[in-house]
Amino acid sequence: MASRDDGTVTITRPRLLSGSLLATAVLAAATLVLPTGFAVRGPGPTEDTLGAVNDVPLVTIKGATTYPTTGQLRLTTVSAGGGPVSDVFALDVLQAWVSPSRAVTPSEAVFPVGVTREQQQQQGEQQMTSSQQTATAAALTALGYTVPATLTIAGSPAGSPAHGIVKDGDVIRTLDGKTITTYTDLLTELSAITPGSKTVLGVERGGARQDLTITTGTATTSSGAKRAALGVLVSTKYDFPIDVSIRIEDIGGPSAGMMFALAIIDKLTPADELHGQVVAGTGTIDVDGAVGPIGGIEQKMHGAVRDGATWFLAPASNCDEVVGNVPAGLRVVKVSTLDEARTAITAIGAGTAKDLPTCS
Repeated sequence: MASRDDGTVTITRPRLLSGSLLATAVLAAATLVLPTGFAVRGPGPTEDTLGAVNDVPLVTIKGATTYPTTGQLRLTTVSAGGGPVSDVFALDVLQAWVSPSRAVTPSEAVFPVGVTREQQQQQGEQQMTSSQQTATAAALTALGYTVPATLTIAGSPAGSPAHGIVKDGDVIRTLDGKTITTYTDLLTELSAITPGSKTVLGVERGGARQDLTITTGTATTSSGAKRAALGVLVSTKYDFPIDVSIRIEDIGGPSAGMMFALAIIDKLTPADELHGQVVAGTGTIDVDGAVGPIGGIEQKMHGAVRDGATWFLAPASNCDEVVGNVPAGLRVVKVSTLDEARTAITAIGAGTAKDLPTCS
C-alpha cells in the first residue's frame, strides 16, 4: 500500500488480489449453507415384516393356525429431505451428488407444490393403511380364502367408458347378471368380456337396484394380457375371514404391500420358505397379486445391504432403475406378481435361486 501527496491511499495489485480471493472464499462458504430448491433422497430404515418393533409384531394373525418362521422379509424405505420436511443446503447437495446411495432431484418432484408437511404425512398414512388392507386380501386370496368385499364406485375419470353413466357411491352388485361379492369376482367376469363390447353393470344406488350399460375399454393385466375395463375407480371394503393386524409407525406410502403379503403367506403356511435367509424388497400390491412400481429403488437397495439383506425383490417395472445400480453383495430378483415373489423366496430358502429372473 502506498500514499500519494494528496492523501489518498492506493492498494497495490497483490493485496487487491488477496482481498478478492478472500471475499470469493467467504461468499462460496456462505453459499454452501444457503437453502436450495432441491430434495435429497437417501436410504431409509428397513423393517422385518416377520419380526417385531419394540416387542410388538408387525404382523399378527388370529383365527387361523400360524407357523414358526426363520429368516427375514425386510420392507425398505427412502429418507427424503427438502420441501416442507426440512431445508436442503448446497453442501448437502454436493455430498449427495458424489454418493452412490443418495439422489438429488428438484424439490417439486418429491414434494408437490403447496402440500404441507402434515398433508404429506397424512397422505402417506392413508396409502399405508390402504396397502395393508390390499396386501391382506391378496395374500389370503392366494392361499385359497374367499375374501368378501363391498365394491363402491369412487370415481370415473373423464373419457373413461363409464364416465357419465356411473355415479360416485354406486355399489357394484352384478356384471352381466353374475353376482359380484369379491374383487376377484369382478376381475374374473371382466376377463370373460371382449374389450370394446357392451356389458351390463348392476349397481345399488340410493337403496335401489339399477342396470347400467357400458361399452368397455381395454386394460393390460400384470401378465401382459388384454381384458375389458370399465374405467372406474373402486373403493373396496373387505370382510376378512380371519383377523390380520399390521402395526407399523412412522412409515407411509404403498410400497410395502408386497412384503406384507409375503409375510402373511409365510406365517400361514407350514413350510419355512426362507430357511434363515434375509430378503428385502419393495413393490405395491393389487388384490389380484400384481406387483407395481415404486420410487427410490436405488436408495432402498442400499438400505437393504446396510441392514443385512443379501437378496432383493424388485418390481419388474422398476428394472430400468436397477440395472447398473445394484450395490455390492446384493442379488436382485425381478417380480411381476405375488406368486412370482412367493416362488422366489421359496427358491432362495431352498438354495435353488440361481435361475431366478434378474433385471440384467
